[in-house]
Amino acid sequence: MIVRLKILLVAASVAIVGGMPCGAGAKTVKTDTITVTPGQVPGGPAIPDGDVPSVLQSAPEDAEPATEAGAAATKEQATLPEVLYDLGQLPPPVARMHAQMLEAALGADFNRLRMVLESNEMPPTLSLTQIGDPIEFLKESSGDSEGLEILGILADTLSAGFVHVDAGTPQEMYIWPYFARYPLNRLSPEQKVEMYRLITSADFAEMEDYGVWLFYRVGIGKDGTLHYFVAGE
Repeated sequence: MIVRLKILLVAASVAIVGGMPCGAGAKTVKTDTITVTPGQVPGGPAIPDGDVPSVLQSAPEDAEPATEAGAAATKEQATLPEVLYDLGQLPPPVARMHAQMLEAALGADFNRLRMVLESNEMPPTLSLTQIGDPIEFLKESSGDSEGLEILGILADTLSAGFVHVDAGTPQEMYIWPYFARYPLNRLSPEQKVEMYRLITSADFAEMEDYGVWLFYRVGIGKDGTLHYFVAGE
């Protein structure tokens, strides 16, 4: 208690000798033997009403003031879409559609995939142009004669991180991979490693020219409707 009072007495003396005025209407805090007016102690932090610190601490020398550039960077970071990986966050209908498609792809089961595609009230978009039979189209789009490459692409796409977009609107959807709705010029090195599991650097260079994701993506509505598995603009 004696040490505490000595420190407070020194602080009060410095304020008086230095001619520091107290703010108008400032309250006072009474201790056992002295009265201290809350304010700014030279070299120390502001003292809030009702709180007299027992140790006077200076601000860290390496503390940097906030800058407009820093504030802008923070704001821009906050506007980036949230990347999700936890499938437990999916609504049950979305999780069911996702699981059915992934199971069909990993099982190399085109018959099961046909059943999934036909479970929609409206056929999902598989191409930006008109097509005939959806399974035959997927097989023809594959780089191999059996159509297994396209199933591998579908499986990898559904295994990537995803985003939840347009929440609360008729366009609300869950999209894989998240690169389809993420600014490509804002990808971190770690995110680019994720991306290169799906595409090549040559593919990415082309996408940078267009400024959009051009490879395959999957969109599932909040009601579990598969809207598309498509590539291109």
